[in-house]
Amino acid sequence: MDAIITADQLVSAVAGERPPTLLDIRWQHGRPSGRPEYEAGHLPGAVYVDLDTELAGAPGERGRHPLPDIAAFGAAMRRAGVSRDREVVVYDGGLGWAAARAWWLLRWTGHPAVRVLDGGLAAWTSRGGSLTKEIPAATEGDFVPEPGARPILLDADGAAALARRGLLLDARAGERYRGEVEPIDRVAGHIPGAVSAPTSENAAEDGRFHPAAVLSRRFAALGATPGTEVGVYCGSGVSAAQQVLALAVAGIPAALYIGSWSEWTADGSRPVATGPQPG
Repeated sequence: MDAIITADQLVSAVAGERPPTLLDIRWQHGRPSGRPEYEAGHLPGAVYVDLDTELAGAPGERGRHPLPDIAAFGAAMRRAGVSRDREVVVYDGGLGWAAARAWWLLRWTGHPAVRVLDGGLAAWTSRGGSLTKEIPAATEGDFVPEPGARPILLDADGAAALARRGLLLDARAGERYRGEVEPIDRVAGHIPGAVSAPTSENAAEDGRFHPAAVLSRRFAALGATPGTEVGVYCGSGVSAAQQVLALAVAGIPAALYIGSWSEWTADGSRPVATGPQPG
């Protein structure tokens, strides 16, 4: 199954005999919950899922957005109506970061059919799709997470090893990778051996992903050649999920370092590189 779905495809899917379960994952770093935006207007039938409390655990030494408690995540997905035998489509406000986080978690815990709405809410409305303020009464789903499915999860040691034997991509902005600024985490720089690959280069200005062939050329130029193991990290495991999604669009499997830079720098003994080169 494709990792993304276009607004045109979604219009057809929701009109079908067995429409997908829709999850609204609107979220922005540093802002409160996206629920007020959801309540002001969302895709008909969509259920809101909170990234900070349902798609991540409490911040701490494991990072700012560590893995959620799996039982709690499963309960949240069932409350949202997620079932194993029904497709799930997730969307956000347009960046694709939050929706990709939900996509990654559902895929990693074994859901067989999850797609991200390419371009998010704006793609839907520009297509003429309607929005509603009606909060649906979701039917309890039956999805039970089974962690360990693909895509692959990395820990700090695994990320360090992958940077040596394969390709570890840093999805943050270039200036953060180089260590010129660090607005969020305690130390500036990057994991030694990692290659800079900002998520901003995965999509067009309207938030839609570049075509698969364009993405394939981009990642090949960064070192994602056939047979190369690929992993991704960011600040806290959110924007990196969008990079894993972009890689999936390009046909390249990739692992996610969920703790990312916020976990890496929580341990002062871990090495840090700066400057434009992997180090």
